Amino acid sequence: MILSGKKGIIFGALDERSIAWHVAKRCLDEGASLVLTNTAQAIQLGDIQRLAEAHRLPLIACDATQPEDLRALLEQAQNLLGGKTDFILHAAAQSMNLRRHKAYEEANYRYFQQTIDASALSLHKLLRTAMELDAIAEQGSVVALSYIASERFLQGYNDMADAKAMLESIARQMGAIYGRKKQVRVNIVSPSAIPTKAVTWQEMERFYRYTQALSPLGNADADDCAGVCVALFSDLMQRVTMQTIYCDGGFGRTILTPEFMDEYRQV
Repeated sequence: MILSGKKGIIFGALDERSIAWHVAKRCLDEGASLVLTNTAQAIQLGDIQRLAEAHRLPLIACDATQPEDLRALLEQAQNLLGGKTDFILHAAAQSMNLRRHKAYEEANYRYFQQTIDASALSLHKLLRTAMELDAIAEQGSVVALSYIASERFLQGYNDMADAKAMLESIARQMGAIYGRKKQVRVNIVSPSAIPTKAVTWQEMERFYRYTQALSPLGNADADDCAGVCVALFSDLMQRVTMQTIYCDGGFGRTILTPEFMDEYRQV
């Protein structure tokens, strides 16, 4: 088991469709000890308590936009796990503009700022707080989740695309800083579009067919993404940092496939 003896914190598991939920389960399968965290509202509305109870995992409410919450989480996790954290999954993201189907050019700027804070700056705040507390073990690993709309236009993805671009930049810059200080790795995993409760784009069924037809390996699912995260948490990836790793079946590097031509031949 490649995570045997390692201690981790998983942000963002909401229900069985969540990538973070699958990451947590794969980490447990590989021998890790975990603390789960999400916002108080998400804990109340989601199924994360069921996951925690099923595996007897500590569950701590934390608003990742609030440094004092992050400090309390990291300190509690160290006490509960009996030492510094070896790995962290950052799967915190939210956009009210996206949820309310606001056109990008008509974005509510207060919502926009909240999107950046929750979906990108929260990673900076997490890493800064961890450095201040020396909360992550040397050669530890932090992984955050992004999406290819950070670098390519996707109709309807709205201000979340800007947040993901910023998230990836933060991972590179803080990865360089944390790497020099403590050999801590910071990477991004960019998966296929995966149907989760957070996905609220319109016409998603058609979009999934499109990405499936254009991906040589087909769309990756949440468990595929979890496998990449687990590998990055492990000692197998000790010299991999500041990278955006695509788990998307080749979608992001493909222009045309026979399946795509067949799917849209009548267009």
